[in-house]
Amino acid sequence: MRGVERQRVIVERLKGAAQVTVAELAMVTGASEMTVRRDLDVLAAHGVLRRVHGGAVSATPSGVEPPFAARAVSATAAKQAIAQAAVELIRDGETIVLDSGTTALEVARRLRDRAVTVLPLSLHAVTELLDAPRVRLLIPGGEPRPGELAMVGPLTLNSLKALRFDVAVLSPCAFSLDAGLTAFDLDDAEVKQQALAVSARTLALVDGAKWNRAALAHVCAADRPDVVVTDPTAPEDQRQALAERGVLVHVAEEH
Repeated sequence: MRGVERQRVIVERLKGAAQVTVAELAMVTGASEMTVRRDLDVLAAHGVLRRVHGGAVSATPSGVEPPFAARAVSATAAKQAIAQAAVELIRDGETIVLDSGTTALEVARRLRDRAVTVLPLSLHAVTELLDAPRVRLLIPGGEPRPGELAMVGPLTLNSLKALRFDVAVLSPCAFSLDAGLTAFDLDDAEVKQQALAVSARTLALVDGAKWNRAALAHVCAADRPDVVVTDPTAPEDQRQALAERGVLVHVAEEH
């Protein structure tokens, strides 16, 4: 396969996945991993993608939010491992405000049999927990964003201000040591900030594809969460730098 053809394959793979790995691309193209790395470097130099440890992610503009349906099927194994690790950090009897991201939705699915109180900030998560036998489900006011079904607006903010939680589970759109936790939507970022403000501790769920990225709206500094739960594809040097800032970095292994 010629270089141009390999690069076209790489771009097509990135359209359907949040991240591609060098090993995966070598298998698909029949090229060596060294050749694939050179292709990735060429595409990164042209702004088509961004290199990360072991592969690449799409260079999505910071103001463009990928559709919920596309995010829900990307990096699913990593998100499921992260969600399982996060649930293991939650104790029975605790009160939880659950963010609207796709990884938080995986958390909702794993809380169904737990004796907890949950306020989901997404109608997707509400649906998952409606018939959960042991969950005390609280539903916020507000306006669901089309497609996302994330709750936003003054009624959502007022719902949060009236309550206090043991745990905020946040699933940001992007994460970096410099930009911190960020979101594509301004209203969504404001809701995340309020969830932080009314919670005793915060778990941030950040799969490796979100590291070294920034979206439009700032949520909080990188060292504001108490725990960042990620996967092995997150840059090891940055995980270490975050830990040195006092954040517990939990690396969830896929099973």
